Amino acid sequence: VHLLLKDLTLCIHYNCIVGKSSTSPKPAIFMDCGIHAREWISPAFCQWFVNEAVTTYGSDSAMTTLLNSMDVYVLPVFNIDGYVYTHTSDRMWRKTRSRNSGSSCIGTDPNRNFDAGWCTIGASSNPCSETFCGSTAESEIESKNVANFIRDNKSTIKAYLTVHSYSQLLLFPYSYTFDLAADHSELLTVAKGASAALTSLHGTRYTSGPGAATIYPAAGGSDDWAYDLGIKYSYTFELRDTGYYGFLLPESQIQPTCEETMLAVNYIAAHVLKNLY
Repeated sequence: VHLLLKDLTLCIHYNCIVGKSSTSPKPAIFMDCGIHAREWISPAFCQWFVNEAVTTYGSDSAMTTLLNSMDVYVLPVFNIDGYVYTHTSDRMWRKTRSRNSGSSCIGTDPNRNFDAGWCTIGASSNPCSETFCGSTAESEIESKNVANFIRDNKSTIKAYLTVHSYSQLLLFPYSYTFDLAADHSELLTVAKGASAALTSLHGTRYTSGPGAATIYPAAGGSDDWAYDLGIKYSYTFELRDTGYYGFLLPESQIQPTCEETMLAVNYIAAHVLKNLY
């Protein structure tokens, strides 16, 4: 395995690569968590995934097959400055912590900052808005670095998974338009299968569908950008719950949320592995 972590905190500041070492390039999945600072269950899942992948490799047949055949790039905390700020100053902070020229308002919504219908529907040009799209597409160093990494490795990256909360949804392109993606039928079928796998463990029910029609229109999202780049299997998870706790999901729900989400991610990964393009 490329990455055998003794301390998972090493994975907070870096993009972790999990997979069996190979002398030739392998197909890969890119997964990020914590793009919105206040969605704490999201980074918890990415760390859970890395720990499960490393500790069950060799004993779990599905995980072993996956890691023998593919690499998984995991970015546990996309928006690290914002995430730290939710621990030190404002638990409900959403955006990055960058300064905006000509405004006293801080930060950009990194999930409105990608070049996918940038700053049109569902995004704001007001720096004080929680959905501020930024001064330009990829104005944020976080968005730019992720986009550059994916562009540099797009020949091997076959799936893009981005993990958010909350609402219990499994979404796929598009969010910046109500037009259906070219691969809509397959993406929906896979999303429904992954949701069923998730539900099978604790009974948690998810809704699947394209972002614009299923939750709301939103331009500049990373999943739409990745899909338009050519990464067919592009999905957004909105983890527990449906609003009772919202962003303040209690600690007691971390483990069951991560356990069930693993089943959905494994389902998508298995489909990708069988349908490489």
